[in-house]
Amino acid sequence: MTRNTRLTLAMILVVILVMLGLMTYNRNNAPSTAAGDTGEGVDPAVLVRDDSHRLSTAADGRVTLVEFLDFECESCAAAYPAIKEILATYQDRITFVVRYFPIPSHPNAELAARAAQAAANQDRFAEMYTVLFENQDAWGHQRTPQTETFVGYARTLGLDLDRFQRDLDDPATAARVDRDKADGESAGVQGTPTFFLNGRQLTQVRTQGDLVAAIDAALAG
Repeated sequence: MTRNTRLTLAMILVVILVMLGLMTYNRNNAPSTAAGDTGEGVDPAVLVRDDSHRLSTAADGRVTLVEFLDFECESCAAAYPAIKEILATYQDRITFVVRYFPIPSHPNAELAARAAQAAANQDRFAEMYTVLFENQDAWGHQRTPQTETFVGYARTLGLDLDRFQRDLDDPATAARVDRDKADGESAGVQGTPTFFLNGRQLTQVRTQGDLVAAIDAALAG
């Protein structure tokens, strides 16, 4: 091997090493995905079904926020005022979808979801959603079934009580709740509340401001 050949090979090796170093640096210093974005989308059909409950609907369909929730979950109750304010602020600019995800360790979570669905069967889901969260301190974390409490809420809302009680105990109502939870599990939901914005799970939302920022970015996009 001639001296010139050795020099040429050495220069090529140096160039390769420099390029590898730059690639490693760029990979290690690449910006993280946007706050709240896992970078992996979820099948829209899993997140929003035809019968999913919508508390607001955007005519243009550009921004959809989905919450998997547990009515007995204290974190969900803590998020409720923020969601209420967001709905008032954005109104028909976003579609907001509620999915059931009762946690087994919460004694009345599944029953509360069935109560919400029984109310939904009479087109009063939004009202029962509100009553359940605003009165969570009264019925939550009770070891005994809170059936009579939920029937009382149905009475206050002016629902047909006979139908409400039938629907509350109907296996079809429990199956409807189970389908929501199965969709949540398919989407990777492990706890509540879990939010998805336009098909991507928001993993870094800690405050109302974080959620608003994510919504604003989606509206501007």
